[in-house]
Amino acid sequence: MAAIARNSRSHRVEEAGPARWAALFGASLLTVSLFVAPASAASPTPEEAAAAADSAWPGLVSDVFDDRPMQDGTGVVSLEAPMRAADPAVVPVKLTFAPEKKIRKVTLVIDENPSPVAATFTIGAASGLTEIETRVRVNAYTDIHAVAEAEDGTLYMVKRFVKAAGGCAAPAAKDAAAAAKSMGEMRLKRFAAEAGANGARDTAQLMIRHPNNSGLQKDQVTLLYIPAHFVSDLTVTRGADLVFAMSGGISISEDPNFRFDYDPKGDEPFTAKAVDTEGKVFEKTFAGSDS
Repeated sequence: MAAIARNSRSHRVEEAGPARWAALFGASLLTVSLFVAPASAASPTPEEAAAAADSAWPGLVSDVFDDRPMQDGTGVVSLEAPMRAADPAVVPVKLTFAPEKKIRKVTLVIDENPSPVAATFTIGAASGLTEIETRVRVNAYTDIHAVAEAEDGTLYMVKRFVKAAGGCAAPAAKDAAAAAKSMGEMRLKRFAAEAGANGARDTAQLMIRHPNNSGLQKDQVTLLYIPAHFVSDLTVTRGADLVFAMSGGISISEDPNFRFDYDPKGDEPFTAKAVDTEGKVFEKTFAGSDS
């Protein structure tokens, strides 16, 4: 009888076991569910993170422009750039100015880049320049601002949001030996009058061979950082007149490239003079149809 009683109790325990474990398992699920983040709290997308981040722009207005007041530049200056860059190390940007406002300087700022001021262009009063294009590195999702200064000192600002990341650290397209061999070579292409925002204009494109190392890139063999080495100053003249001058930084892409329009008066030669951060000077005059 004792054996039968023991077996009976064992049977009852076995019967109760599954129900008991089910209850315990359900309680565990309830406990775990309290610590699982709901779907709505998933990690933000890069766009959401960029929108939620503190903007660097107010600080740049203070540091770069001394808190000078700025007007909405719509209709005075336009900034074109892709919404999503195909290559963050070579992002095309185009600036267009209203001739009647007599823009004499424009600063291109990539807010979230390690060195935000990509370039400052000074425009010759007699150049007739109303458009300039170049290529830049973009290191993170960011606003790009263009601040144009008119002859009377008024500042006009426009911006464009660009989705790109890693452009300042992207490996160079050429190896160091090839880049050093061709460094400083220049070409100038002229184009017949083209219809643009400001009517038909003659245009030219200046191409300079230079690695424009940002200081954030790594040698793919040694994995050591490559020292910054870039074109810091560029002057383009036509005859005796300034077309534009540029003071640039690490955000200008490898092999700097500038396309611009100009007053087609006469047939004066173009002269380009570039100086890099190692003090090397590269200069060439393009007479007539030279390129």
